[in-house]
Amino acid sequence: MIESLQHLPPAADSHAALASQFTDLAPPLTARQAAIEAARCLYCYDAPCMNACPTGIDVASFIRNIHDQNVNGAAYGILQQNILGGSCARVCPTEILCEQACVRNHDAEAQPVKIGLLQRYALDHAHFDGHPFQRAPSTGKTIAVVGAGPAGLSCAHRLAMLGNDVVVYEAREKPGGLNEYGIARYKLTDDFAQREVAFLLQVGGIAIEYGRVLGTNLHLHDLQARYDAVFLATGLGASRKLGLTGEDAPGLMAAIDYIAALRQATDLSTLPVPHRAVVIGAGNTAIDIAVQSRRLGAEEVTLVYRRGQEAMSATGHEIDIAKANGVVIRTWAAPLDIVLDESGRVRGMRFERTRMDGERLVRTGETFEIAADAVFKAIGQTADEATFADPIARELEREADRIRVDAGFRTALPGVYAGGDCVAPGQDLTVQAVQHGKLAAIAIHNDIQTQAEAAWPT
Repeated sequence: MIESLQHLPPAADSHAALASQFTDLAPPLTARQAAIEAARCLYCYDAPCMNACPTGIDVASFIRNIHDQNVNGAAYGILQQNILGGSCARVCPTEILCEQACVRNHDAEAQPVKIGLLQRYALDHAHFDGHPFQRAPSTGKTIAVVGAGPAGLSCAHRLAMLGNDVVVYEAREKPGGLNEYGIARYKLTDDFAQREVAFLLQVGGIAIEYGRVLGTNLHLHDLQARYDAVFLATGLGASRKLGLTGEDAPGLMAAIDYIAALRQATDLSTLPVPHRAVVIGAGNTAIDIAVQSRRLGAEEVTLVYRRGQEAMSATGHEIDIAKANGVVIRTWAAPLDIVLDESGRVRGMRFERTRMDGERLVRTGETFEIAADAVFKAIGQTADEATFADPIARELEREADRIRVDAGFRTALPGVYAGGDCVAPGQDLTVQAVQHGKLAAIAIHNDIQTQAEAAWPT
């Protein structure tokens, strides 16, 4: 756990200095900058940026609205498709989605329109008289949503818009899921995740109960009996293991646990910070923990990956951020041993060099050691098996550690749906989770209405 990490001695002005390291990674656009950037858009009829957006936002339309100084219209169009568009504008990997598809990459400027920043501009500057969406007449139906992360919140909002009542069950003490607990602090600043949830709940018809954990004090068979449908948005709450001896030693912990503590800290100078840290992983979470460790004051941070940099799942933009913050990236090395000191604390990691043998990754037998007083695992998330503890939950069909669903997000259990990171296939992106929740809500609503119509006397 985080308490097992050793503290760096705080500087005299550490509170203010550290706070300055966690302001916006990308500063928002000014009104003039937004106008200039919106004018660069070609407003393509068959806009490839829209096709690249997992939530189907009409990018050309909202940018044209910004250009025409209709900020409310721009925001409304975004929120119609993505009710969490504010957080997605900040954390979505636009460089591999809409901005990568922008046709301006291929003209003389060779620079895409800054779609993410324009989306943020629209949502930050819109002013609605109340909530922008009104609920449909009541259906008399109530749906349970398990998990108040992006998928669960998106599903709840769309269900409420369609006239249903929703009860959301959340394991933690705050809603937001990864937006609240798992995103780098410099990407979502100023308690934005909570402000966005508060805005979403203004639609009405949504209640949230906290401290409710599926498989512990919340059971699927009870939910099936009490509600007209159930949507599971439980995410992937457990960190994968390295499978090495000493994995529970003080100083070795899951990156997501440290990120969660960092995001909840009111005074960053109170956080334990290693002098030297090793991060094992190759995704955006690995980059997030590495960069934040450096910004907190760690003297050396080394990110180690078993394949080459071109195989890393982190985007090129994220890798550049890591390098700019002094993170050392070492590739072609696989974890071999956890090195402990005489008291049983982590003092480093031993790695074995790797290479490709045709299509196969093989170990070479050559080893090296990196000294560290903290090792962060960022090798992916898996389902918390407690979720499937009760007998009815074990009847959910699974692919590896994820729940199998059909095109309408229906599971193998009648009336039970699932979406977000916990389903297969899933992309582990906030924007993808939002789309899952929205589409699942529409499927749930339509299924319930069809069943009700079939029950009417002829």
